[in-house]
Amino acid sequence: MERARPFRFAAGAYHATSSVEWAENARRIESYGYDTLSIPDHFLKVFSPTAALTAAACATTTLRVGIAVYDNDFRHPAVLAKETATLDVLSDGRLEMGIGAGWLKDEYDRTGIPFDPPATRVDRMIEAVHVIKGLWSDEPCTFNGRHYQITDLDGWPKPIQRPHPPIMVGAGGKRLLSFAAREADIVGIIAQATPGGTLDTPADTETVLADKVAWIREEAGSRFGSIELSMLIWNLAVTDHPGEGAERIGRESETSPEHVLESPYYLVGSVDTIADRLVELRERFGISYFKIFPRNLVDFAPVVAKLARS
Repeated sequence: MERARPFRFAAGAYHATSSVEWAENARRIESYGYDTLSIPDHFLKVFSPTAALTAAACATTTLRVGIAVYDNDFRHPAVLAKETATLDVLSDGRLEMGIGAGWLKDEYDRTGIPFDPPATRVDRMIEAVHVIKGLWSDEPCTFNGRHYQITDLDGWPKPIQRPHPPIMVGAGGKRLLSFAAREADIVGIIAQATPGGTLDTPADTETVLADKVAWIREEAGSRFGSIELSMLIWNLAVTDHPGEGAERIGRESETSPEHVLESPYYLVGSVDTIADRLVELRERFGISYFKIFPRNLVDFAPVVAKLARS
């Protein structure tokens, strides 16, 4: 029987009005017991991940810093390898490097970056992971792919964490989940991206989640036990009145209260009820790393205190 991984928790942080406010927010996340400060990679109202996470790391002592996730199409992997290795050094080895194939078409349209078909974006991201690992390694990297060509390039600096910082791949479809099972240290299980550039969150059911974990398990084989499975919780309500909480979340998330109560990506109930739900998700699916949005930081803190390291 596989031993359950200890719980870990990440809190999202997006922006601040000053360096002082950003540092205070990072220290608050650390003081609440969260393991990681996590920031996404978007052109919307979100700080640039590498700079923001460097500042957060400098303001804290134990808090890990993670990108959930870099959009591969926004940077060449050689640039990303250098940026993230630098961040790992400046954070004293506290980086978690997340990467994805990109999905939000609106950002591509607004920036003029081509929104290629899903298969092309996935192909490109798969190559990028191999390039990044190669540049983080001790030897010069040569890579000849369809999308990237690297010739005898010795990446510098080298990250502190060896053989490399944990790599998280955010994935919702079978092909990308299968790749993550083979190559990632952390698999962020998200909704399936649609060809139109959205996420199919209405399909986030326990049945679909079970299928995705089964794909990961099958593809990972003997390395499944070394993979950390992660989920991003879309929203939560700590309340003794779950019906009212589901109604509120439904209005905020533009979904039905029934879906809120059924989906594993929403949490509704008392602190004990939510904690029990997370234990259930870990027991059933092996998911032990949960990430929440900035709006839920304070409300979720008692759950973190109850489950941290257990």
